[in-house]
Amino acid sequence: MTTQGELTHTTIVRQKPLMDMKQIMLMNFGFFGIQYSFGMQQTAVNPIFQFLNAKPEELPILNLAGPITGLLIQPMIGALSDRTWSPRWGRRKPFFLIGAIGCALCLFLFPFVAAVWMAVLLLWLLDASNNTAMEPYRAFIADKLPPSQLGKGFLAQSFFTGFGITLANLSLFVFQKILDGTTEAGIPYWVFGAFMLGSVCSVGSVLVSVLTTPEIPPTPEELAALKAKKEAGGGFGAAIAEIKEAVVEMPTELRKLALVYLFQWYGMVCYWQFVTASMAKSVWGTTDSKSKGFEEAVGWTGLVNGWYNIVTFTVAFSLVALAKRRGAKFVHMSCLLLAAVGLVIFPHLTNKYALFVPIIGLGIAWASIMGVPYIMAVRMIPSTRYGVYMGIINMMIVIPMLIQSLTFGKIYASLLGDNPNNAIMAAGVLLACAAVAMAWIKEPPIVRDVDDVAYLPSGH
Repeated sequence: MTTQGELTHTTIVRQKPLMDMKQIMLMNFGFFGIQYSFGMQQTAVNPIFQFLNAKPEELPILNLAGPITGLLIQPMIGALSDRTWSPRWGRRKPFFLIGAIGCALCLFLFPFVAAVWMAVLLLWLLDASNNTAMEPYRAFIADKLPPSQLGKGFLAQSFFTGFGITLANLSLFVFQKILDGTTEAGIPYWVFGAFMLGSVCSVGSVLVSVLTTPEIPPTPEELAALKAKKEAGGGFGAAIAEIKEAVVEMPTELRKLALVYLFQWYGMVCYWQFVTASMAKSVWGTTDSKSKGFEEAVGWTGLVNGWYNIVTFTVAFSLVALAKRRGAKFVHMSCLLLAAVGLVIFPHLTNKYALFVPIIGLGIAWASIMGVPYIMAVRMIPSTRYGVYMGIINMMIVIPMLIQSLTFGKIYASLLGDNPNNAIMAAGVLLACAAVAMAWIKEPPIVRDVDDVAYLPSGH
């Protein structure tokens, strides 16, 4: 450790073995199940709220669970995983396995809700479980891969993100065609099929990754540092102190990424919350959540979101090569602009089949959102603190979501005239603003040969 006023985390240079593509895919397979769960949150939860008679302007505040649990849980879990090592269980695996089990239980119970408050409670538990799994999993990838393969690792996550959310969305459409009828509370029976399948996928895919991919044991230096941390005091108090310290020491370019995320994630949440209502209005001509047209719009949302996620896992790996040639910054800016154009066009279309064209831009952007910024971020932070910084990056995601939950209901009712089509166009404008903010970031150089975890040039 160094004296006060200096960086308190030493540089550890490590050689990591290269992994073949099969190993990288198996390591990331658990993301498939985690993202199936996230896909249910994206597409099915808001319609369930409306089936239970929630009003459209209430949707942002009902979704408060996502940003609050992400803000509180992910940085804490990330910091705790940095301080954890068990020869039997590893460092990151216990956290994302516990999270996956929680997701499976919540998905199983969700279709049985009979009131809005029950759905909200389960959403809080589901999102807490997702957050427990998410950032330790990202840190796990950064732990395992040498710098030359980090791009492949994070964009493999993008691939499985697209694959998992695609299956989640398509399952809504397929089960809608198979199962008829509704519960006394008004929940269609086809919701049961989609959520039960998600319960199995969530825990099953994570088990595949846990059983096939061993973690890299800490070096003697890292073990000594972990022991010193335990002797200095562990637990949640120490984790909170480490989060505060990491925020203070955060590289300048990583701080700039927060502005990109403010626009990017505020816009994405607007899309997820209002896409069904927008399609119901523009294509089926209805705003009544109890109408047959609205129910058809829910199923069609599954197809549209499934399609953009097919685009996501189709283009994910091509973004690796493009990022190496043109830079991650350029790739992310371009992808965000494609999504912005598509979302501005989307609500003006009245043919349900035409909706698949503009949403391609969102699929390309989603592949970039889930992988490309992390390629840059891991060059800015020390590997001994991957967990806590991945949690802090998630704070950059959930704080915009929190702001959206607290502010967009009033914006929707007043400035946007209670029109879901205007909400979708607003999402497009926000993604364009994110692309402009991305131009402000100075991309750090690529580290090719060793895991050099010193602070790299970051503009300060």
